[in-house]
Amino acid sequence: MAENENKFTFENEEYRRTYWHTCSHVLAQAVKRLYPEVKLAIGPSIDNGFYYDMDSPFPFTPEIMEKIEAEMRKICKEKLKLERFELPREEAIRFMEEREEPYKVELINDLPDDVPISFYRQGEFTDLCAGPHLDSTGRIKGNAIKLTACNAAYWRGDSNRQTLQRIYGIAFPKKEELDAYLERIEEAKRRDHRKLGRELGLFAFRDEAPGFPFYLPKGMVLRNTLIDYWRRVHKKWDYVEIMTPQIMKRSLWETSGHWDHYKDNMYTTVIDGEDFAIKPMNCPGTILVYDLEPHSYKDLPMRCAELGIVHRHELSGALHGMFRVRCFTQDDAHILLAKEQITDEVVRIVKLFDEVYSVFGLPYTIELSTMPEDHIGTVEDWDIATNALANALTSIGKTYVINPGDGAFYGPKLDFHIEDSLGRTWQCGTIQLDYQLPGRFNLEYVGADGEKHCPVMIHRGVFGSI
Repeated sequence: MAENENKFTFENEEYRRTYWHTCSHVLAQAVKRLYPEVKLAIGPSIDNGFYYDMDSPFPFTPEIMEKIEAEMRKICKEKLKLERFELPREEAIRFMEEREEPYKVELINDLPDDVPISFYRQGEFTDLCAGPHLDSTGRIKGNAIKLTACNAAYWRGDSNRQTLQRIYGIAFPKKEELDAYLERIEEAKRRDHRKLGRELGLFAFRDEAPGFPFYLPKGMVLRNTLIDYWRRVHKKWDYVEIMTPQIMKRSLWETSGHWDHYKDNMYTTVIDGEDFAIKPMNCPGTILVYDLEPHSYKDLPMRCAELGIVHRHELSGALHGMFRVRCFTQDDAHILLAKEQITDEVVRIVKLFDEVYSVFGLPYTIELSTMPEDHIGTVEDWDIATNALANALTSIGKTYVINPGDGAFYGPKLDFHIEDSLGRTWQCGTIQLDYQLPGRFNLEYVGADGEKHCPVMIHRGVFGSI
């Protein structure tokens, strides 16, 4: 009974997302009523509300946003019924061409042949959409809607395509819930780490180096304190520290798979007529260290820790203070081990994480991210690796949630999400199980049976970055 009562409340994630998805359609309808010349792109629900991408000949100023918000409240009061219908492909294209919606036409053309082309109608407004939606705009509390921001966004995330305007919004079933949410947002602004970092003399950013932080004297004290503690903990848990080169040949990154799967995020250069890349990750360097000499099963697990500086070409719109930068120091570790050692080693790592997070008073939750579409290796290897991570957590009574399809391209992972003083969660530590890279580099060890075997690699970081 209790479960049924929660079905149509914000406690139910599916209902919450359906509510916000319907709000995005109300937003689009309001814009089209007021400004028919605006072209619509996409409008999904997200973790905190909803947005709609639009191609507008004018900027959505705060004054215009207020008008749109007022029109949304009118649409909610009209209690318009939402009706789903489908059209054959050619008819669907004509339907959107007649309404002069080129982005919708492109979306239809890109849909697989076996996918139904569905629309939702509410009053005079119809949108291409797979749903689901609420049955009426009257289900939405008009005075508990707030449009929160408008930013630039590339069409389909491609920097070579049209720049659109993305209007963000939030909504709740009760105005009191909206007011409480907006107060939390204001408190978050007061505690914004970018503002506090400058005020406290910890770090700063300059236009001359976007995405590359400057550490100030007090920031270096804090940074070095964290590093000193990190070294003590890793020595206690039997890690050896290494340092690997910043720039390595293209051939290395081709073997690792980064050149094919991550090249757009890598900075490259040419040295002596050969392509090189600045490392976006530390793992290939550790592999080269392992490959310097032969190993037997008695050497495993081999635990190599590295405070490695990495560079990643993030889009300017994705940069966000110290949370998303183009250069940072990973408190990395890579462990080479035998398959039969995986469960014990993952348990050992989780205990190290518990020690570190307890020092800082940080509660956490764990996500198990599974195989993405863009992956290397066989499904069988992925199943074995995923089960190994799950079994390790279960053996020590740790709970986790599944994050389907969000694993690294080379293996599944455990992500540790910590909670801050405002109750927000941030992905911090990670444990990634990799059956692929050691094989791609032909790594070996001699087992107790006298035969050669390929080790497994665990990638892990506890701070995430310094």
